[in-house]
This record gives sequence, structure tokens and C-alpha cells, in this order.
Amino acid sequence: MSPTWTSDTAPDAWTLSLAGALRIALRGTVLFAVVFGGLLILLLVRLIERPFHGPHRPWTPHITVAVCRLSLWIIGLRVKTSGAPTRHHGAIVANHSTWLDIFVLNAAAPLYFVAKSEVALWPGIGWLARATGTVFVRRDRREAHVQKSEFEARLLDGHRLLFFPEGTSTDGQLVLPFKPTLFAAFFSEALREALWVQPVSVRYEPGEGALPRHYAWWGEMDFTPHLLKVLATPRHGVVHVVWHPALQVADFPDRKSLARAAESAVRDGHRAQID
Repeated sequence: MSPTWTSDTAPDAWTLSLAGALRIALRGTVLFAVVFGGLLILLLVRLIERPFHGPHRPWTPHITVAVCRLSLWIIGLRVKTSGAPTRHHGAIVANHSTWLDIFVLNAAAPLYFVAKSEVALWPGIGWLARATGTVFVRRDRREAHVQKSEFEARLLDGHRLLFFPEGTSTDGQLVLPFKPTLFAAFFSEALREALWVQPVSVRYEPGEGALPRHYAWWGEMDFTPHLLKVLATPRHGVVHVVWHPALQVADFPDRKSLARAAESAVRDGHRAQID
């Protein structure tokens, strides 16, 4: 994974008004109840699901989907979708600009995120990530083989993994080159002939009066202030999600060519939302 991306321009400043504070209190209370109430339900269902299905999760991912859809409604962020998640067995790759990507993409279909290991230690977010089956990776080449084996095992179990191949989040105004390292797991003998990779472009369009980078969360920005900013926003915009045709891994000679093809699709879809 690449180092944290930074911008030459500082994050957009914002001030908290009384009306914004009231929106934070209202939306935040309901959102907290939905997210952590959903987490409790998920954990209880998992107690029944695990003995019968082991690593397979036929029930609990649908709870996550429902929670994410309801959370976006509470926040007030609309989602406009083009295309649809593939029915093929495989993985998803997307550009990354904010923690909201987790809700937006998980609201579409059951999937499991691949995230940096530090996320597991974040209060609240780390608990949610672990409970929903997130795969954590370290920025250490020495562990690449172990991580590749874990990806293979999860994919063989039928888990649809979602990768952010840029390796970091940006301000949402560009797509960084995709790192091919994580694509290596797709080329194992057990997976290559059966696996498909679906590129997804995600582009946020802020509401009236907000700056283009309103939803972006990158670099050393703290999570809590950004969450409060989102909750305080009076008129939210829309997030455009483009599900591109899935790419069959067997059609590509190696991980680098597959990474380039996926990056091209994501970049084109992202650029189209600007134009």
C-alpha cells in the first residue's frame, strides 16, 4: 500500500453554527442508534450463523447492507447508480476519497472491505470493521505472501472483497495509479479461471454552496471533526456510483495488466462525472 496521500491545498475550513449543532445532535443520535444497534443485531445473528456456516456468512452481510442504506438516508446523502454489482464470483476495486465510501459501497450489495491494519484500532470504526468481516493488511512487503494467502482463502469461501488499489484516500478530484500488489491473489491457480474483478467509480457531488472537496477525507485529517462536518451539513448532495463491466481474470496475463485495465475503467468513470 502507498503512503498517505496529501494535497498542496489545506482541507476546506468550516464553522459550526447553532443550526449545525442541532443537526449534529439529531442526526448523530439516530445514526449512532442505527449503526450500533445494527452491530448488536449482527453479532447476535452471527452467534447462530457461525456454528452452521463457519466462515461463510449468508445472513449477516444483509444486515450490514440495510444499516448502510438507512445511515445514508439519515445523513441525507443520495446515491445515483449506473450499472449494477456483478453476479460473477470475484472482487471489487474502487477509487477512495472518504470514509463515506464504506457506507455507499456496502449499501449496494454484501461485500467485505480490505483496509489498512490501523483501522482495526480506531474506536468505534474498528469494532464495526472487525464485526463485519473486514480484512486488515499491513504496509509491509514482508507480509505480502501471508496477506495474499488470506485473500485467496476469503475469495475461495465466496467472500466478495472490495479493494482500494490506490492504497490511500484522496480529495476526490483525481484517481491515483492503482498498485498491482493486491491483484496478485487473483492469479492463484485455484482462482484465476473462476474469478472476475469489477471496477467501480465513486464521485461525490456536494450540495448547493459546498466546495467540491466537501466530503473528501484524506491525509492527516481527524475522523471526528469530519464526521461532525458531514452531520452538520444542511443540504447534502449526491454520490455517483458507476459499476463497470466485470473483468475476467483469465483474460489478463498478469496482475499489472489487470490493475491497469481496472484503473482505466475507474478513471474514465470518475472523469465522466466531472464532465
